[in-house]
Formats: sequence, structure tokens, C-alpha cells
Amino acid sequence: MAAVKDYYEILGVSKDASLDEIKKAYRKLARKYHPDLNPGDKVAEERFKEVNEAYAVLSDPKKKEEYDRFGKSPFEGGAWYEGAPPFEDIFEFGFGDIFSEIFGGRRAGPVRGSDLVTDLEVSLEEAFTGATKRMTLMREASCTSCGGTGVEASVVCPKCKGSGKLYTSRGFFRMAQTCSTCGGTGRKVTKSCKVCGGQGKTYKSETVTVKIPAGVDNGSTLRLRGMGNAGQGGGPPGDLRIRVSVRPHPLFERKGNDIYLKLPVTFGEAALGAKVEVPTIDGTAVMTLPPGTQGGQRFKLSKKGFISPTGARGDMYVDVQIAVPKNISAKVRDALKEIEAAYKENPRKGMSRK
Repeated sequence: MAAVKDYYEILGVSKDASLDEIKKAYRKLARKYHPDLNPGDKVAEERFKEVNEAYAVLSDPKKKEEYDRFGKSPFEGGAWYEGAPPFEDIFEFGFGDIFSEIFGGRRAGPVRGSDLVTDLEVSLEEAFTGATKRMTLMREASCTSCGGTGVEASVVCPKCKGSGKLYTSRGFFRMAQTCSTCGGTGRKVTKSCKVCGGQGKTYKSETVTVKIPAGVDNGSTLRLRGMGNAGQGGGPPGDLRIRVSVRPHPLFERKGNDIYLKLPVTFGEAALGAKVEVPTIDGTAVMTLPPGTQGGQRFKLSKKGFISPTGARGDMYVDVQIAVPKNISAKVRDALKEIEAAYKENPRKGMSRK
């Protein structure tokens, strides 16, 4: 009695593998061992059959359940699965779409092109006001030589007789499956397009204009419809997705729609009070410092931040930093000593850890 085949081991997956993981493993192995890619290699041919046999069972919930319960293969002819169809029928019914995907068969019907993803950096000022940028990228375009078909010459598919479908009866049921030879097109390719190598697509450089909306932030994604890679079989192109990053600013820090600024002031401005000019994202504002302003004290300039999509505007927060002169004269030094004497108590009182 032949040893029971371990289908999980054949596909290289665990027993709790998902259907997607099983499909992924099958595609990889089928591509590796397919006879068309290994002409005359009997070992590869047998391995290919094993891979398809394993997939036929593990991809079918009912067969997989029986296999897991009894540890036997329906291909062993056991009583629990009598009358199992031959391998060729199972392949034809269960793998038509995967077959065309793996081995380049052209699938019937239009297929949308894939999206392109690229990055774009803007300044904080551009993020605030909005901007128009031009960028150059490489994208797939439909081959003009073959009209995007990838085909230079073809004949009616001998397997499906041009219908694009294969039919098989199982008792009262008649089942249709996409023809694996022509991928459902009804035509078998005899000569691929020389220009695109049968891909139906070529690459071209294209410059696009991108409008950056006001208020954009780090991680925002812009989408340009129809500016992605070309579709297949008359399908529409994909989209261009642009991931935006905002360049760090030397003065401002943005948090949501609010802006933060560290503002240096002189000792005199802080001690005596003053009106000082403050840079903002869209100009200059005048802020009043009250006498006795402390270092680190925060002031708010209302509605000087970013504008939200709803129209509400954030605020700007100004943190005062007292700038101390480095080179001072003897006269200034004496004046500072008088100021030092004006402190009634130690400003660090109560901070001792003793």
C-alpha cells in the first residue's frame, strides 16, 4: 500500500495555512515545474502533477476536510472518495484562471491597470497656501504597435474552438471554465508583438501637473485618476497616488492646524514689557509682552495657524526665550549686579532635593 502523500509538505505550507497562502505556494511551484518551462524533464513533470494534485485537494474545503480527517488522498482511489475524476479534468476545472495568470495566457475581458505610487515633498508655506508642482515619472502605456493586445498574429484556439470556455458534465451538472490555452479570448497567439514583447505595454516618461491643496499635511495622499499604468484588453488605466511629505521648517513646528514658534526676546523686553514683531506663516504680527514676562512663557495668537478643510483656522503659540548677551562691558556688568540684587528671593527656592 502506497504511503499517504503529505499535501501540505508538497506545497510547503503549514496545516493552518489560509487559502491565499495555499494559492500563493501553488503559483510559485507550478511556475517552477510546469512542463512548458522544463521540456523533457520527467522529474519536473511528476513534481508538477504532485503540486496540482495537492492543490486540487487543499483548495477545496470539502476535500481538504476529508483529507485532514482521514489522512488519505482522493487520488488513492479509497472508498471515502470513490470515482474521483482523473487529474487532467481536475486541472481543467480547478485551475483555469490560475493557469492563465501563471503562464501568460490572456484573460478575456478588460483588466484595469495598476496604480502608481510616488512621493512628493513640499515646503510648509506651500502646504499652507497650496501649490502647483510638475513632476516627471515613468508609467506603463498601451503599446501603439499592437493596440495593447500584445499580439501580432493569432489563430482560433484549437482547444475551445474559439469559445474561450471549456465545458464538462458531472451528472446533472454542466460546468464551464475559462480555457487555459487562450485565457478565455478564443484566440491562440502564434506571434507576439515585437515592440512590447507580448506584454501589450511599453514604458514612457511623462510630466504631470499636480495641484497641492491648501492645508495638506505629512502623510496626505493625492490621487490623479487615470494617470497610473495602462490597462489590458481595453481596460482603464490605474491611478497615480502621490504621498505628500512636508519639509521641516527652520522656525515653525506644525501640530495639526496649530503652529508653534520659539521667539527670542531681550532681557529688557521681557522685564519692562514691549511690543515685538512675530513672524507668522502668512506674514508678520505684533505681539505685546507684559512687564515681567518670564522665559518659557507661552502666548497665543488666535487664528494664525493652518486652515482646516471645514474653514476653521488654527492658532499660533509663541514660546518666549530670553536671549542673554555674551559680551558685556563693565558698566553693563555693574547694572546687572543691581538687577541681581533686586531679586527678593531665590528663584529656585523649593527645588532642592535634600
